[in-house]
Amino acid sequence: MNRKDYWLFEGIIVKVMSKALAEKGYYKQKGVVKKVIDKYVGEIEMLDSKHVLRVDQVELETVLPQIGGIVKIVNGAYRGSNAKLLGVDTEKFCAKVQIEKGVYDGRVIKSIEYEDICKLA
Repeated sequence: MNRKDYWLFEGIIVKVMSKALAEKGYYKQKGVVKKVIDKYVGEIEMLDSKHVLRVDQVELETVLPQIGGIVKIVNGAYRGSNAKLLGVDTEKFCAKVQIEKGVYDGRVIKSIEYEDICKLA
């Protein structure tokens, strides 16, 4: 339900996985999505350098916070909700989160895929 082929949201922290940007030192570096352009492209402000790049979501990866950190659910049934990260299952590549605020406040999702959640800035 509510699964889209785009997942970028303003205010999330993403990791740049573009090999083309490796020469410039951005490969595997983190940044904050400042703006989403045409659903699929993020204007990313890099955390270290404060440089702003435009990167397609295909070359970006979600970032998980530490346990207890707040995430944005970027895809699936609860898309757009904020949640607290309760735990991770490294073997199944999924996490346990508890939704905060909104109609689903307090609901625990026992197994959400890593790629469906992302750390909030």
